[in-house]
Amino acid sequence: MLEKIFIFILGLGVGSFLNVCIYRMPREQSIRKPSRSFCPNCKKTILWYDNIPILSFILLKGRCRFCNGKISLRYPIVELLSGLLFLMAFSYFGITWELVIYLIVIGGLIAASFIDIEYQIIPDEISLGGLVLGLVASLAYPALHNTNLHLLSLFRSFIGVLVGGGIIYITGWLGALAFKKEAMGGGDVKLLAMMGAFLGWQAVLIIFFAAPFLATIITLIINTRKIAVEILKRGNSVIQGSIFAKIKIMLKMLLTGTIPYGPFLSIAAVVVLFYKDVIIQYFLFMVRY
Repeated sequence: MLEKIFIFILGLGVGSFLNVCIYRMPREQSIRKPSRSFCPNCKKTILWYDNIPILSFILLKGRCRFCNGKISLRYPIVELLSGLLFLMAFSYFGITWELVIYLIVIGGLIAASFIDIEYQIIPDEISLGGLVLGLVASLAYPALHNTNLHLLSLFRSFIGVLVGGGIIYITGWLGALAFKKEAMGGGDVKLLAMMGAFLGWQAVLIIFFAAPFLATIITLIINTRKIAVEILKRGNSVIQGSIFAKIKIMLKMLLTGTIPYGPFLSIAAVVVLFYKDVIIQYFLFMVRY
């Protein structure tokens, strides 16, 4: 129990650091200097007791102590999400090297997702840096790719990079031909390649096909109220066509980069991270029968 509490608190602390990365990296600011966090509005250094994950946000009622400026809700969301995912990873992997490696992956995916949501970019420091780390980790810890042979693990990691980057690059190229504009930003290509380095080519294929499905479901959930109002106005027969039209428009927006795709890739990657073996076995069973 104490171990789980420690891991959760560690996740909260890492989430606080990720918020620094999310704010500074798109602005090309150092994540090391200044070492202390500061208010984005008044630029004053945040006191240590005002920087306690989640708790400080609640006590300050989402306002800066000095200028009373509003603190983004993103800060406690990232902290809580990090804490929960760290706890899930610990419960699944236990105290192993896999846990250490995948906690780093989870942190990178959280940072990449929220940066993509706010700025529509995915920093190379996360994607390419993570890709290199994935190759090194695969060589050092071959169990990541279900083998005890270091070079075989590195080979599988490299294939994961090629499949991950290649499949989404080709999709973007086809989207550009279809819609006459750049599709699937380079950040998405590098992010999926990074996932391939850690998870392998099979997992990357699952992520690639699961991400648009998740995007559709989440978008429909977010627009549930609008859809319900439209049903009342137009009736079921009209709204059915409207829903399919929304899905078609949404998929086009995903392909052309209008909607940030990184978060959906990341959500799919986290699902695969915890359930990769089950999902792969299910697909093999379906193909067999």
